[in-house]
Amino acid sequence: MKMNSSLIIVNKMHQMSVRGFNPIRCLSTSKVLPQKEECKVLVVGAGSGGCAMAAKLSSKLEKGKVFVLEPADKHYYQPMFTLIGGGMKRLEQSYRSMCDVLPKNAKWIKEKAIEFDPNSNSVTTSSGRKITYDVLIVGTGLQLNYNKIPGLEEALSIPDGNVCSIYSPKYVDKTYEALQRIEDGNAIFTFPASPVKCPGAPQKIVYIAEHYFRRANKRNKINVIYNTALPVLFGVKYYADALWPICKERNINVNLCRNLIEVRPKENVAVFQNLEKPEEIFEEKYSMLHAVPPMSAPDELAACSELVNEAGFVNVDKNTMQHVKHKNVFAIGDSSASPNSKTAAAAAAQSPVVYENVLAYLNGKELKGSYDGYASCPLVTGYNRAILAEFDYNLNPLETFPVPQNKERYTMFFMKKELMPSLYWHMMLKGYWNGPALMRNALSVFKFGTK
Repeated sequence: MKMNSSLIIVNKMHQMSVRGFNPIRCLSTSKVLPQKEECKVLVVGAGSGGCAMAAKLSSKLEKGKVFVLEPADKHYYQPMFTLIGGGMKRLEQSYRSMCDVLPKNAKWIKEKAIEFDPNSNSVTTSSGRKITYDVLIVGTGLQLNYNKIPGLEEALSIPDGNVCSIYSPKYVDKTYEALQRIEDGNAIFTFPASPVKCPGAPQKIVYIAEHYFRRANKRNKINVIYNTALPVLFGVKYYADALWPICKERNINVNLCRNLIEVRPKENVAVFQNLEKPEEIFEEKYSMLHAVPPMSAPDELAACSELVNEAGFVNVDKNTMQHVKHKNVFAIGDSSASPNSKTAAAAAAQSPVVYENVLAYLNGKELKGSYDGYASCPLVTGYNRAILAEFDYNLNPLETFPVPQNKERYTMFFMKKELMPSLYWHMMLKGYWNGPALMRNALSVFKFGTK
């Protein structure tokens, strides 16, 4: 007797399943339920702050209690990009493998966070995995929006082109190439109308470029222009007052409140808007254009209105770094809405505060850690000098060394170029460096003696 065809199919499927193959699952068109995982602390983003927090907390909590959600293969020391742009460092010196910088006691999930749900204490990843947490630390950093300026990505993609940017590893090498290539005309440098990581970097590359042109004996043929969307040269007046004379002495033309809105690479034209009088549009020819892209919180984070403010940054108390509504959420670094300058030094100073307050929250204790807004920016002014700017929330100088730091010094340049990278790789990312507060206190007696 012939077996019914449907019965044959069922029988075959049963045999296949016995051998470890599940034909029902493979034939099904229904959506597979996302994988769920649980952790004590979830760190989203493995930048400066994220790595420091993962190192600190994974050494305190049991192994596997801390998860790190980060899709990138490489971790870049971004403060080195300015030096790469000036030919003082190489791109390969600026990064390490992500698996080498993350702590072994933490679990690395090599995926991107695509949805935040603080009401259910969960984050969904790019593969559909759902991770629940007791505490969330957001350290996603800033998103580079080159696409927000029409024509900029096209200009940056031109081989041997004259448009460059130190802000991305994809483009940073083009900067030194452009410095070498330009012989005359306008060298234009920009600062966008948006938050910026390391807000001193857009003008550092101006000073480095101007010094390079002098060393190459072509400065008298090149007009150096710095167009910044800011109404000031630098946000801290104490240091701005020291930078203006440098610009004047070196004949650097500074235009305030001037924002790059378009690049026309076929014509070598940059289009700017006067932010004080928006109807005023300027078109400037360039032989070299260094463009700093507008920046923002990552789109996935900004989409979560429960977590962020109107600007898209995690809405935390500026002192405790704890979310104002969701008490088991903290932020560190550039993704935070705290009104400090967005620098790696700020993340270092925030790290002991976040660490102390996360542990206090987990243990049901009062949060006592308090961040004072400390940030630092070594303003490299050429190939052998720098001004070390340090300041707090009130934009008051908060200097570490017993000498006036609003002066150009070789010692500050050497520290920036040679010492800080080692401090970053071997101390900060491992959770040992909390900023220079202890050093500042120790050296304060010498400051007193110099007055």
